[in-house]
Amino acid sequence: MVTSQTPSIVYTIAGSDSGGGAGIQADLKAIHTLSSGTCHGCSVVTCLTAQNSMGVTKVHSPGIEFLREQLTCLEGDLYPSASKVGMLGTEELAKEVGGWLRRLKEKSDGGKNPLVVVDPVMISTSGHKLIDEDAKMTMIQKVFPYADLVTPNKFEAEELLGRKLLTPGDVEAGAREILSMGPKAVMIKGGHSFMEEQGFAQDFLLMSREFAEEGKPVKDRPRICDGSRGVWLCNDRYDTIHTHGTGCTLSSAIATAWAMGQSERDNFSNGANREKVGALGSMYLVDACCIAKAYVNAGIARGVQLGKGPGPVVHTGFPSSHQHFPTVALNAYSPSTRSFLAMKSYHRAQTSASEAVTLGRILPIVDTVEWIEKLSSTSGVKDIQLRLKDTVDYATVLRRIKNAQSICKRSGVRLWINDHWQAAIEAGGCFGIHLGQEDLASCVDAGGLDEIRAAGLAFGVSTHSYSELAVALGVRPSYISLGPVFPTSSKDVKFYPQGLETVRQWRLLIPPDIPLVAIGGIADAKVAKIVRGAGAECVAVIGAVTKVDDVAAAVKDLNEAMC
Repeated sequence: MVTSQTPSIVYTIAGSDSGGGAGIQADLKAIHTLSSGTCHGCSVVTCLTAQNSMGVTKVHSPGIEFLREQLTCLEGDLYPSASKVGMLGTEELAKEVGGWLRRLKEKSDGGKNPLVVVDPVMISTSGHKLIDEDAKMTMIQKVFPYADLVTPNKFEAEELLGRKLLTPGDVEAGAREILSMGPKAVMIKGGHSFMEEQGFAQDFLLMSREFAEEGKPVKDRPRICDGSRGVWLCNDRYDTIHTHGTGCTLSSAIATAWAMGQSERDNFSNGANREKVGALGSMYLVDACCIAKAYVNAGIARGVQLGKGPGPVVHTGFPSSHQHFPTVALNAYSPSTRSFLAMKSYHRAQTSASEAVTLGRILPIVDTVEWIEKLSSTSGVKDIQLRLKDTVDYATVLRRIKNAQSICKRSGVRLWINDHWQAAIEAGGCFGIHLGQEDLASCVDAGGLDEIRAAGLAFGVSTHSYSELAVALGVRPSYISLGPVFPTSSKDVKFYPQGLETVRQWRLLIPPDIPLVAIGGIADAKVAKIVRGAGAECVAVIGAVTKVDDVAAAVKDLNEAMC
């Protein structure tokens, strides 16, 4: 991720940890290592602590005039793309920072609106109160209204609400109440409390409806990862005490990830990097939270003891392992769902003894029964997807699916149906269903996933962003697709071209037993070979087989390219 572009500026307005594990020390490490230097961290010190791994021995707060000077000095020269606000231990500190945030939001330099993430440090992970009532109320009244996101842990959320949060339902209701205090979004962190007995660390993110619209590809259709619905982010939980600085690191990592995405969007708008923006260009708040949670989880996994007390989170690079990337849990009470029909890639089948069905190396996508008939008799075609977009009449869709399935059954080819899952189930005999993120949401809301599982059908899911990937992983599908890899005219795609680097990332973030399908702009075998080299195990193609003179030769070349 090394780049020559000017780094984005990210502020940390927080306390200093002389032990180096939390506060501005952890924030600056996170800003630099997560972004691989594409973000530059600036610090505004709100308090100084004398502490080591065993605890804090003394706290000193510089005068308000010095805090004001730090903020004014930085803002005049190094204007932020994002800011993280941490320890505000006194009423005066909260009032001063709140006033600065108000002016920052009103100014919005040149139309820029810096993201503000507030980590309301009030209660330690162990449950000790860190600020008094006056400071808490001032933070709510003067800071929260200018926060894009607040990230209280369970104890802090309870302090804000004045009641205990005992169940996931309590957390969801509590998040709605905190949202009414003024911030645009709230993430209640529960890694140390919720669902511990099941081995999961879950955080709940809720966004205002207006804020959740930012970056949404189809405005009038919901996705599971839309923050206004409420999103449970889930990771495996590590049973360790070496978690010092997790809250600081998470909030600064969210600010950093968002700033990285905004930088990509700015570059695209300015005419730079138009071919290879990738998933970073779609890095909005939910995506940033996914990346930050993966970053922290990887750091906890590598945590070690440095002194006599608990060790700090280790600062690693941009997430690159499926073991640490979160999933979106559809049910907070039971985060782990049953897998769909297992499939393996052609390449994994060469060495795996698994009895899972082997996915073909190419997945032609067509929109007519006539093309189904032509391709099903072509050597080398194992799977075909039928994408009907010219009608929404259920009877017509059902009739075409039945005709297509009859043809595929005779030829021994597996038929996948795009979107129309009810008709596919009713038709009977189809092999699998593929859904995009909007159709997945409506399917989940209708209880369709259980119906698809009950019918024994395979299941594929489209992804375009990190939050959509987290949703797909939570569903545990037969395969996951990524696109558009390259610019395409076959479909009105609302996302930036992913490029080969995103293909490489996706292959690392998806468990190896789930095949990765690449789609979009794969016009011929030469391009397919390049995509295969980046890690894709199957390519979904349209024009590469439907707009050629010799279909059989094109299929043969594509299969060879994907070996």
